[in-house]
Amino acid sequence: MKIGLFGGSFNPIHVGHISLARQLLTLGGLDEVWLMVSPQNPLKQGRNDLLDDKLRFEMTKKALEGEKGIKACDYELRLPKPSYTWTTLEHLKQDFPNDTFVLLIGGDNWELFPRWYRSEDIVKKHQIIVYPRRGSDIDLTTLPPSVKIVDTELMDISSTEIRNRIKTGDSIDNLVPNSIIEDVKKNYRL
Repeated sequence: MKIGLFGGSFNPIHVGHISLARQLLTLGGLDEVWLMVSPQNPLKQGRNDLLDDKLRFEMTKKALEGEKGIKACDYELRLPKPSYTWTTLEHLKQDFPNDTFVLLIGGDNWELFPRWYRSEDIVKKHQIIVYPRRGSDIDLTTLPPSVKIVDTELMDISSTEIRNRIKTGDSIDNLVPNSIIEDVKKNYRL
């Protein structure tokens, strides 16, 4: 199988993540997209608003119930910390030798990609699909052959916005799947 890895903290997962995963499944010619719930991002140290790993995974799993070809994945949560994409990809290759893994990242992460641990090795050994993010400008003439740009819809929803809305008592309806609205409110309330 050809599996797209869509990593993130999903703190919390929202309808933008799910819409994007659906688009990437189709545009990337993928058999599945795994929403890889990640521990603390090594490039975003110092965050104190990150909900417990298990809770974020459980909410992601619940939010994806009934989605075809899109699954919540806790694989990275079981690996040694810090969490490096290169390490995750190497472990996946060992555990799933018959599958091909494609890294799915936003344009903002592609701009930071040279700072990623073993980024050159990732580009040499794995296919990468980059989707647009507002404010990111990618020079198509500099892309390696293993990197493909897809044109997905830009969604102006963020997990930060959802957490802020909960703190101020504003509605999060239509921002997170109905199946997890109460879980999100309960877990992110101060």
